[in-house]
Amino acid sequence: MSGGRRIADLPVALSHERLPYSKGLMARALMGTGLRPERAYELARLIEVGLLAEQAEGPTSPEQVYDVAAAVLAQHEDETAVRRLRRYQGLQEIERPLILLVGGATGTGKSTITTEVAHRLGVTRVTSTDFVRQTMRAFFSEAFMPTIHYSSFEAGAAVTMPDLDPRDAEIRGFLDQTRNVLVGVRAVMERALTENHSMALEGVHLVPGLVPATLDGAIISQCVIAISDEELHASHFYVRDTDSAGVRPVEKYLESLPEIRRIQDFLVERANEAGVPVIENRDRDESIDAVIRLVLDTFERTAGGS
Repeated sequence: MSGGRRIADLPVALSHERLPYSKGLMARALMGTGLRPERAYELARLIEVGLLAEQAEGPTSPEQVYDVAAAVLAQHEDETAVRRLRRYQGLQEIERPLILLVGGATGTGKSTITTEVAHRLGVTRVTSTDFVRQTMRAFFSEAFMPTIHYSSFEAGAAVTMPDLDPRDAEIRGFLDQTRNVLVGVRAVMERALTENHSMALEGVHLVPGLVPATLDGAIISQCVIAISDEELHASHFYVRDTDSAGVRPVEKYLESLPEIRRIQDFLVERANEAGVPVIENRDRDESIDAVIRLVLDTFERTAGGS
């Protein structure tokens, strides 16, 4: 592989090094197919048993490791798991970078999901559009670029059109902020392509139809995370408040929940129009699995994975 690119280490080294196999790395590979961690580690131990038998006949290659793993999955899981493993294997070997784009309104869990998916796929670079926005705030004054100095659901306050309906102002302000932030997002994506490294990018500004859906030389997989149930959506802000030690106070987000959910409705509508998958986040593990499936399916379509 090219020097600058990294997805995941192989779960095997040469047998003469006496450390031919890592159950941890194999478990991560299996989690990269959507298996739960406890099941992945259980199967990784079974794969080790199979590899010990293989090594009695000579050194074990990375290809043999995946062959043994596929045989174990066929015996203990199903053909779907085998196909996913082969796609995962192909994703590790391809020379093109993977760029995962996860959009969604504030509080839908996109950051947690993106971080976990990236870990399971071995993608080591994870960032957010809000980080891009905060960086831009340091260079552009509020007078010059007002909307980037507000939260996404408050950007309507920067729209100075007195006759405009407040709900329209919210979306107009959000879109103005988005177009500004996407300048930086495109630069981040271009750098990933230039340096040939995979990355995961999450954020409310990844509006379907506005963010590039394709990039020559890269594999782009895009989705939007949503929560239809308003009470479930609201409950996420209590978790954010606790995890951030009060830096993101729950009261602020609960008061702004109507505006946040209007942005969500807008994102879902745009996703449906653009043919971008919308993943309903009722259960974290199921959502993580859905995003992993999406990435592997995208790889198969765009890179000829098997």
